[in-house]
Amino acid sequence: MRKIYFLLAIISLVHLNIFGQNSNLDKQRFIDNVRFGGGFNIGVGNNYSTFSLSPSAIYDFSDKFGAGFNLTYVYVKNKSIQNSTTHLYGGSILALFKPIYYLQLSTEYENLKINQNYYSENNISQWQNALYFGLEYVTGNISMGLRYDVLFNKVKSITNSSALNPVFRIYF
Repeated sequence: MRKIYFLLAIISLVHLNIFGQNSNLDKQRFIDNVRFGGGFNIGVGNNYSTFSLSPSAIYDFSDKFGAGFNLTYVYVKNKSIQNSTTHLYGGSILALFKPIYYLQLSTEYENLKINQNYYSENNISQWQNALYFGLEYVTGNISMGLRYDVLFNKVKSITNSSALNPVFRIYF
């Protein structure tokens, strides 16, 4: 009978030990899988100045797949012949897939509101959207590569002169 009590005591201790390993401290919080990043730009020329800010957040579902959003604001002051001020604001949703640890495929849908004010009467206010597919090289927290806008229209595009654009991302 002692052997049975001894065996039950050992089994209960093993059970308590296994249960103790599944504490709330071991559970991963949502924020632990979120990476923050983005970019900013300040440019000054003879008759041209620009400022842009693009914060971004990505949720990593796994080591290979992540998705998130990006907010964008751009200010452009042009003092050349056309004398204009441009404000662009909007955002995008994006998905990232890494089939190999140094290679990243991306897709991003972007929608920007463009308000371009000339000192004459020809002001422009319109929405411009883009659907990018990209290929990027990844090293650490940095990725760089090219992306292609499949919705690009050379006549209607105010923000880009080509469908092919460089991409540079930093996430922490």
